[in-house]
Amino acid sequence: MFGGKSGSRDRVRVKICGITNKDDALAAIDAGADALGFNLVPRSSRYIDIEKAAAWIDNLPKEICKVAVVADANWEDACRIGQLRFIDALQLHGNESPEFCRRLADAGIPFAKAVPVTGSKSLADLPDYFTDTMILDSSARGTFGGTGKPFPWKFAPEFVRHHPRISVILAGGLNPENVAEAVKVVRPRGVDVTTGVEAVPGRKDHLLIRAFVQAARRPPGVGA
Repeated sequence: MFGGKSGSRDRVRVKICGITNKDDALAAIDAGADALGFNLVPRSSRYIDIEKAAAWIDNLPKEICKVAVVADANWEDACRIGQLRFIDALQLHGNESPEFCRRLADAGIPFAKAVPVTGSKSLADLPDYFTDTMILDSSARGTFGGTGKPFPWKFAPEFVRHHPRISVILAGGLNPENVAEAVKVVRPRGVDVTTGVEAVPGRKDHLLIRAFVQAARRPPGVGA
């Protein structure tokens, strides 16, 4: 899904999430990000009013995938957001049911489903979420996303190998120091970062963004 508009499939895709302002968006694009994530969950410290931000988001380069992050949105809101002309896909970060996902797929709304990885059994016997993009994220205190802490990556490679038709995106506690190792271990289709490139919640450190993108795409065996 995200980052799939152009370029080689061999290149690790990078999504910078929790974007709240135009300057951070442009810095991420300039650093080489494939996708930007906009958090529409009101309780989040990275929440953005998508209607107020519509003008500058709509003016971002068309080849950059714009992803709206939602959690347990109702059907009407999910459809409304998913059909915005400047949003390319939804990222479902709540307890959305397979049936809800099926309805989105039937409605032609692109989306990725995030799942929390809490242990060795977290990825066993997952239901069909009717999407070809899944995000493996960390979990803390009953919630997941934006925790700033990685889950044990050893649980992910088997899932990646057993689901070759799914684009697996690795998230959770990634930063410029650990993302190269994470890519080497898991071999995901892409990586997704929020906290690891922030100056403060909701504001990015542009040097960290650039360092993250470069590290994510570092060839195996090349040192930091």
